[in-house]
Amino acid sequence: MSAISNLDVLISSMQPELQGPCYVFAFLPHHSPLPEGAKMLFEEQEGWTAILPIEQAKVLGLRYEFACRMITLNVHSSLDAVGFLARITRHLAALGMGVNPVSAFFHDHLFVPAERAEEALAALRQLSAERP
Repeated sequence: MSAISNLDVLISSMQPELQGPCYVFAFLPHHSPLPEGAKMLFEEQEGWTAILPIEQAKVLGLRYEFACRMITLNVHSSLDAVGFLARITRHLAALGMGVNPVSAFFHDHLFVPAERAEEALAALRQLSAERP
């Protein structure tokens, strides 16, 4: 599977899919054990950010924010594709919706407000169906 960098091809073939649980962005100090099963761990100067299911964050007693759902874009996007996430986030911003994108090796994943996840999914499907 080759990574795609053409913006029009990426948008038209992104096949957004809403994933399971409600996630949160949680904070862990540097010395904390890192939680297993996190969708993402990222180290910043202040400590670790973990994206994990809200129930796991509660059980671990972690400080967290942004109850969200994950939408996976099922297209193998090139990590150096120009404008893909910009176009998507601009489209959602026009709806007054914040989004936290995470790029991985094969796909991009969008963390959108949990209460607006279905709206975000519909908006992305509509964007994908538009002709350039």
